[in-house]
Amino acid sequence: MQKTRVMIVDDQLMSRRLFQMYLKDSEKYEVVHVIESAAFADAFVLRSPVDLVLMDILMSDGSNGLDAAARIKKDCPNIRIIAVTSMPEASWLARAREIGIDSFWYKEVEQDTILDVIDRTMAGESVYPDRPPKVELGPLNHADFTQRELDVLRIMVTGASNSEIAKKLYLSEGTVKFYIHNMLEKTGCKSRTELAIEARVSGIAINLD
Repeated sequence: MQKTRVMIVDDQLMSRRLFQMYLKDSEKYEVVHVIESAAFADAFVLRSPVDLVLMDILMSDGSNGLDAAARIKKDCPNIRIIAVTSMPEASWLARAREIGIDSFWYKEVEQDTILDVIDRTMAGESVYPDRPPKVELGPLNHADFTQRELDVLRIMVTGASNSEIAKKLYLSEGTVKFYIHNMLEKTGCKSRTELAIEARVSGIAINLD
């Protein structure tokens, strides 16, 4: 029986080793590439045949797995892709579906093991969680923020000013200040800088642009 050829794309050494270990113990899968950046992932799949990609989303070099997955799906639509992440950024689930990523798996919090998700994905199933895992920011978790508040947070974590946030979201600067004031009140953060840091560290709001 021909084994399913797998490429692992993850910037964390421990994750790469764990995925390799799980797949090595399976008679159905063969790891053909292991890389730590999504920047050139699409070039690897064009260089040698791959059936499945385990794609981390947030990379330390600034590349991201969602953009890489979009390029791979454009050039090689038959390659199955499973997005893997430990960050609860809610917008990633929707974008992964839009790109055509086959399945989505949260590291360390899912009841299904990665091998379960791989097996189901290769059998033709699309495996997605209903929602991101709950992560606390002060007394809140991501579900306690409105969609517009999360939109503001995603831009604020980049260091953007209120006027820059307003321009990008087509809002007035006063409206942006209102959203930030509400989030400070709800989270107990003392400043917009503290709020931005906490949002980024928790993974509730991450901007990939």
